[in-house]
This record gives sequence, structure tokens and C-alpha cells, in this order.
Amino acid sequence: MGKLLLLDIDGTLLNSKKELPASAKEALLAARANGHELAIATGRGPFMAKKVLDELKIDTYITFNGQYIVHKGEPIYREALNPETLSAIVEFAEKRDHPLVFLTHEKMASSIDYHPDIDEGIKTLKYSHPAMIEDFHLKNDIYQALLFCEKEEEPQYEEAFTDMDFIRWHRVSCDVVPKGGTKARGIERLIQKTGNSIEDTIAFGDGFNDVQMMATAGYSVAMGNGVEETKKQASYVTDHVDNDGLAKAFRHIGLI
Repeated sequence: MGKLLLLDIDGTLLNSKKELPASAKEALLAARANGHELAIATGRGPFMAKKVLDELKIDTYITFNGQYIVHKGEPIYREALNPETLSAIVEFAEKRDHPLVFLTHEKMASSIDYHPDIDEGIKTLKYSHPAMIEDFHLKNDIYQALLFCEKEEEPQYEEAFTDMDFIRWHRVSCDVVPKGGTKARGIERLIQKTGNSIEDTIAFGDGFNDVQMMATAGYSVAMGNGVEETKKQASYVTDHVDNDGLAKAFRHIGLI
């Protein structure tokens, strides 16, 4: 029976140069040829995953940490953030000089013309600073917001907005998603559609937003470059992404 392989992008598929290692691509295509199905599970939005999706010809993906799910090219689940909650977060953040970036399934926009933290964070994803668009979060379905603040400034948001989760992905930024809006919940929604059982899923990841996915999947692999929490939760810890970690894991667990 083929497995459903759920792959994180940054730090798992893409190495520290944001490139897909040749060894990983070869392993992924070989696993597919062996009857396994490839799917993406990422904090990124669909438009930010497009290059990887196209290169690997993947049409099933969980994006925005479970807020927007597509199966074989068709959206099967979409949950936009509550605009009133977003407006309250904007007001709260503006008082503290913390900018925000809002993401739809097609584009992103900033709450401010320019901020060095946005520039630093977004550049690590190989994107340039998004343009400011007035009231973007009120005129569009926003599936994820990025809040730009440092770690010690984050708890005040958690206390003020108890119906939201703030998941750190960068020194100066965290994803803002509805409480419990995780890749793990995304997997459950996806397998209802694919007909796979949870035992047939294997999750691959490295970040804080992968911990619950690791706990939910039938089997899980943490990258050697992953955070400690992810490694603790994983069934197996492989080598660093820059050291053919993904291909080594595929061989270790017998996918290829």
C-alpha cells in the first residue's frame, strides 16, 4: 500500500540556500514511481509554494498551516481569518510599532510602506518586501497574517487574542492562525478526501509548525536541522537538509 508523504517546504524540501537538492528530487520521484503519493504541508501560501509544486508536479497541498487545502488541483477546504479579529490585531500591533503582512491564496500585502523586520523575514523566503495596500485585510479573504515582533514581545498577543495561535518561524516574525489551525488538522481534513488512513501517512518537517503534524501522522521524520521540539516528537531524525537528509530518510524507511 502506497503511503501519503506530507512534506514541509522550508528546511525540509528546500535547503538553507532555498534550493531543492538534486538528491531530494531524485528520491521524491523514485518514491512516487514506487506508488507513494507526494503532498506538501507548509506554512507558506499556495502562490509561495508554486515553484516547488510545479517542479515536482504536486497538486495536493496543505498551505497556510492548514487554512487552505487543495486535493488534485481542487480546493477542498478554505478558512479565512475573521476580519474583526484581524482589525483588532492591527490596532494592537500599530500601538507597539509592529507591522503585519497579510496573505491571500494569490498574493501578500503589508500594513506599512517599509519595515526592516519585514524585509529581513520575507527575504529569507526569497521574496521582496510586499507593497502596502490600504485595508487589504478588509477587502480580501486573508488565510494567514505574519506579525513582525521579537520573541519576548509575543506573549502579550497570546494573552490579548486567545482565539489565535502565534507560531514563530523567524527571529522577528510569527504566523498568525486561528487557535488549533495546524498542519495536523489539515492532514485530518485531507485524508477524509484521499481515502488514506492516518497510519498510511508519513510527515517530514523541521519547524515549530510541524510538531503537531508529527504527532498526528502515522510515522514522522524530523530533519537534522530541525528544532528540538520537532526532533523529540518524530519517529526518526535524519541528517541535515544540506547533507541529503531527505534522501537518506527515504532510504532509511524503505520508500526507495
